[in-house]
Amino acid sequence: MKSGRQAGRAPALIHQAIPSQAVAEFVMSSGYDGTIVDLQHGEVGLDAAVAMLRAIPRDRNEYAYARVGSLDPAPILRLLDSGARGIIAPTIETADQARALVEATKYPPLGGRSLGPSRPSLYAGDDYVAAGNSAVSAIIQIETARGRENAEEIFAVDGLDSVYLGPADLAVSYGLPGRGDWTEGPVYDAVLELSSMAHAAGLTFGLYCASPAYARDLIAAGIADYVGLGIDLVLLTRTAREAIESLRSTS
Repeated sequence: MKSGRQAGRAPALIHQAIPSQAVAEFVMSSGYDGTIVDLQHGEVGLDAAVAMLRAIPRDRNEYAYARVGSLDPAPILRLLDSGARGIIAPTIETADQARALVEATKYPPLGGRSLGPSRPSLYAGDDYVAAGNSAVSAIIQIETARGRENAEEIFAVDGLDSVYLGPADLAVSYGLPGRGDWTEGPVYDAVLELSSMAHAAGLTFGLYCASPAYARDLIAAGIADYVGLGIDLVLLTRTAREAIESLRSTS
């Protein structure tokens, strides 16, 4: 998600923890704007992730994101060369960590990403390096109290594009239940605070939402520029549970 407010409808992305090219294709055809291929949680390995990214149509891959498990530049490079348009780095707590993400994600002079012909014409433009830096988003995930405390310094790092908030882990860092969709307390306060700070720094702001209604309210209020809406495994489990409970219901 590039810096600055996005015009029109706020994008909705699904977290994809199932290592499947078909899921990526079906999600995109269902109306979602993009996917977050999750290498941090779930069973998606690097080889599966690059195949999933290639399954997303090139004309609809603006929000083909990958959440990595670490700031190791090697897998980040492979994900980008396979078509990832954004890298989400979880548990960012310092400006140095944010700079490491930019270094791995952006071409010089912003970062140190290497040029490599993994896919033809990946970025359109006369200046391929500038086009690549514009097309790819460096996204920091704030999900701890420490990350929130250091937000001002982190958000000032040159080359960042967006902030993504992880409400469940942030809640745990405050000694609260690990869930999302908070409407009060320190997690909700952090949502409001970090959204305002991100926008002031020229960054977009998104967060994971479990409920479409909750996501809609944040978007309508101008708090969220985009949302992660649901996890494929959770949605599959919920649908399966509802189906079997309906079959076996005696009412």
